[in-house]
Amino acid sequence: MAPAFHEILETFDNQYPNRDYVIEIACPEFTSVCPKTGQPDFGQLTITYTPDCTCVELKSLKLYLQQFRNQGVFYENVTNRILDDLVAVLSPRRLKLVAAFTPRGGITTTVTVVHQTP
Repeated sequence: MAPAFHEILETFDNQYPNRDYVIEIACPEFTSVCPKTGQPDFGQLTITYTPDCTCVELKSLKLYLQQFRNQGVFYENVTNRILDDLVAVLSPRRLKLVAAFTPRGGITTTVTVVHQTP
């Protein structure tokens, strides 16, 4: 079972819960480890969300993302896990995560996942 990294995430009250607005967070130095080769993977995460009652506290997000630095995990899995953890903590109206990984062997990969509250 994967460690409970999401417990690191902190939130604060959204001061404008009656208004739809968008928060975009760029994390240009995301790192994890390839589970097949053990080599480091590097990427840029772009988190775009419309908050409901809470917003993510940025220092806690930074510490949360650093927990993946030594984790062997595929791009698709880490992207979906981060989305799931953010949705569990924030319950946003909408959240989109784009994970653009740097080339490895001449191939680039971008994984995009979206959560939309009905």
